[in-house]
Amino acid sequence: MADRGRCMDSILIERLWRPLKQEAIYFEEPTDSFSARRTIKNWMTFCNIERPHSANLRGTPQVARWCARDQKMAA
Repeated sequence: MADRGRCMDSILIERLWRPLKQEAIYFEEPTDSFSARRTIKNWMTFCNIERPHSANLRGTPQVARWCARDQKMAA
């Protein structure tokens, strides 16, 4: 938490770190900074391009971004 009673400040980053640690870091157990960087990069790419999210109606964040962009351009 950033400060007492300010839990909403860190909620977004905590929602990112928990799955990153559980699905990538603890699973891969990188031994040095190069392998840790590669593991994190691969996981972030997977989450943004391949992994469906319930908040996006089971679509990927990449598809959601392109749909939002297309709607803005059409308006």
